[in-house]
Amino acid sequence: MNELAPIVLFTYNRPWHTQKVLDALNKNALSEQSELFVFSDGAKDASDEEGVRKTRDILSQTTGFKNVTVVERPKNIGLAANIIDGVTNIINRYGKVIVLEDDLLTAPSFLTFMNKALLEYEQVEKVAHIHSFCYSGLSLPDTFLIKWVGSTGWATWEESWKLFNPNGAELLSEIKNKNLSKTFDFNGSYPYTRMLRRQVEGKNNSWAIRWNASLFLNNKLSLNTGKSLIFNIGFDGTGENSGPQDFYNMGLFKGELDLTLPTEIKENAEARKQFQKFYTRTNSFWAKVKRRLQRMAKGDFS
Repeated sequence: MNELAPIVLFTYNRPWHTQKVLDALNKNALSEQSELFVFSDGAKDASDEEGVRKTRDILSQTTGFKNVTVVERPKNIGLAANIIDGVTNIINRYGKVIVLEDDLLTAPSFLTFMNKALLEYEQVEKVAHIHSFCYSGLSLPDTFLIKWVGSTGWATWEESWKLFNPNGAELLSEIKNKNLSKTFDFNGSYPYTRMLRRQVEGKNNSWAIRWNASLFLNNKLSLNTGKSLIFNIGFDGTGENSGPQDFYNMGLFKGELDLTLPTEIKENAEARKQFQKFYTRTNSFWAKVKRRLQRMAKGDFS
């Protein structure tokens, strides 16, 4: 499995964002050697048809990759179903995938890092996921291991994806029965358990919370980057599941990250501590009030 991993991109109705994502990918040294698969979801209603059409027009003219395959969904199936089906389809054929959504700009070294990491950690059974986005304000090593799954520019292997359980109710029940909510929620600093419960109740349709819970319950680790190779331009409020939260972004790292394997495959305790502090700082009631007041001052009443 030494060939380059295919890139799997998920799009909907944001042509400007999609073009920016493709432009950034084309600046990666390995783009011309990489296969690109795009899963374009269909319109929910008439108001989205133009955005979907313009996005597909861009995709039909995309070049700069070894091969480009665009799968146009005939109707809207939603982000979660699109990602689950798309990742499963490609990973079953290639054994590994690099996954992006239509609002994630990549650093020029993104594909190089992700492919190296997929190769280096392929035989490390405890590591099941690679994530190349880092929250703003954290100070961590170039790479570290953590028992948490991020969905902002990620990669995985076929054997890891087999652990994905789409049944949120089963995942929630196991977390509760094993009294793991506190750990899953970073000592109560972020409501991941609540997010999973809301998925079960049909109040969100997050695939990512189920992927996070699946690997958490299987005691798997994610290899994360301490500098960000992803910049999320979807925090402008246009995303299906995102709002105006640009405070999460740190600037794109333009160099190359150190991919030295740690001598011991275990969670980085300092990383968990910093994540908890970040969540406490950004997810508290007063932090949310402050951000809302700042948006209102700029005329944004969303």
